[in-house]
Amino acid sequence: MKIDTHVLLPRIMTDFWRHVSVFKKVSDYYSDPEYFLELRRIAVPIIVQQFMFSALNMLGVLLVGQKGDNAVAAVGLAGQIAFILNLVHFGIISGAAMFTAQFWGRRDIPNLRRVLGLCLMLAMSASLVFFSLSQIFPRQILEIYSKDNAVITLGTEYIRTFSWTFVFFAITFSYALVMRSTGNVKTPTLVSVFALGISTFLSYALIFGKFGLPELGIQGAAVAAVVARVIECITLLTIIYTRQSPVAASLRELTDFDTKFFAKVIKPVLPVILNELFWALGITTYNIIYGRIGTASFAAMSIVATIEQIAFVLFIGIANGTSVLVGNRIGAGNEDEAFRYAGRSLGLGILGGIFMGIFLQIVKAPVLSLYNVSPEVIQNAGNIINVVTVFMWVRINNMTIVIGVLRAGGDTRFSLLLDGFIIWIVGVPMAYIAAFVLHLPVYFVYFFAMSEETVKWLLGVYRYRSRKWINNLAVQMEIG
Repeated sequence: MKIDTHVLLPRIMTDFWRHVSVFKKVSDYYSDPEYFLELRRIAVPIIVQQFMFSALNMLGVLLVGQKGDNAVAAVGLAGQIAFILNLVHFGIISGAAMFTAQFWGRRDIPNLRRVLGLCLMLAMSASLVFFSLSQIFPRQILEIYSKDNAVITLGTEYIRTFSWTFVFFAITFSYALVMRSTGNVKTPTLVSVFALGISTFLSYALIFGKFGLPELGIQGAAVAAVVARVIECITLLTIIYTRQSPVAASLRELTDFDTKFFAKVIKPVLPVILNELFWALGITTYNIIYGRIGTASFAAMSIVATIEQIAFVLFIGIANGTSVLVGNRIGAGNEDEAFRYAGRSLGLGILGGIFMGIFLQIVKAPVLSLYNVSPEVIQNAGNIINVVTVFMWVRINNMTIVIGVLRAGGDTRFSLLLDGFIIWIVGVPMAYIAAFVLHLPVYFVYFFAMSEETVKWLLGVYRYRSRKWINNLAVQMEIG
C-alpha cells in the first residue's frame, strides 16, 4: 500500500507539536519556585516525622510479630480503639487548623490562641471518653471485631495499659498541629521523633526482657508507649513556653472565648469531626469484616497497614503542607494562587502514587519475609499489597483533596459528604457483599472496598475544579 507522505507528514507534525504544547503547559504550570520552596519547608519535617513514626511503628509490629499471629492480631484489634480516637482528634484539630492557618496569614495571634484553647478542650474531652471505655469495657469492645478468645484476652490487657496515652496525645497533637499552621514544623517533628525512639527502645527491652528489664510480651509495648507519650508531651510544652512560641498561650488566653465564639468556630469544625468519626467507623467496620473472615486475614491486614504507612509518608507531608499553604493564601486574599497550589499538589500525587505503587511491588517479597507469621498470612498480605498498588494514586489524591484542599478552604460540608458518607454508601456494602455473600478471600474483599476511593476521586476532582470550596473564614467570621 502506498503511503501518502503529503497527508501523513503534516499529521505527524501536528501530533508532535500538540504533545510539545501539552508538555510546555505542564512545565509552565509547575515552574513556580516559591511553591516548591514553601511546600518543602513545611512538608519535609512532616515527612520526616511521619517516616519515623511509620518506620518505628512497623518495627514495633515486627517485634510483636515475633510472638506469633495472635500477638499481631491482638495489638491490631486493640489499636482500633486508638485509631478511632486519633481520627476524632484529627477531625477536631485539623478543623481548628482551618482557622489557625488563616488567622496566621493575617497575623491574628489572639484568635489563633482562642481556637487552640477550644481545640484542647474538645480533644481532651474525647480522650477522657475513650479512656473510660477502654478501662471499663475493653473486652466487650474487642469482641465486636473477633471471636478468637485468645486474641481478645491479649488485646484487653494491652488496651487497658495503652489507653493511658490518650490524654497526653490530645495535648501534644493539638499544640503540634497548630504550630504547623504558623509554619513551625521542625520543633514538634524533632520532639515526636525523640519520643518514638524512646518508645521503640523500651518496646524491644520490655517485650523480650532486655537490659535488665522484665519480659512483659506485648504488654511491654503498651508500657513503652505510655512512657514515651508522657515524655513527648512534657518536652514539647517546655520548649513552647520557654521559647515564647506564637502558640504559647496562657490559661487566660486559652479560655478567653464565649458561647458566641464557640458557636462560630464549631459550625465549620463540626462537619470535620463528624467526617473523621464516620470515616473511622467505616474503617472500623472494614476491620470487623476482615476480623470475622479469620485471624489470619486480620493479621495480614495489620501487617499491610504498617507497610502502607511507610508508602504514604511522602504524600501525608504534601497534603498537610498543601493545607497550610492554601489556607494561608486564602486568609491573605490570594484565592487564585490557592487554587493553583492545590492543583499542583494533586498532580504531584498522581505521579508520585504511580511510582510508589511500582516500588511496593519491588520491595514486597523481602519486606514480608521479615515477619514471623504463617505462610497463609504472608500470601494474603502479598495479594493485598497488589490491590494497594492499583489504588495508590487514587487514595493519595483523595487525601490531598480532603485535607489539603476542601478543609483548607473551609468546605467542610462537602468534605463530610465525600469522606464521611461515601464509605458507608459504597465501600462498606461492597466489602460486606464480597465477604459474606460471595465468600471471597480477604484481598478480594479489600478490592471491593476500594470502589469507595474511585467514587470519592471523581466527586472530589469535580469539586476542586468548581472552586466552590474556597471560603475566606478569617474574613467571613469576623470573630472579635
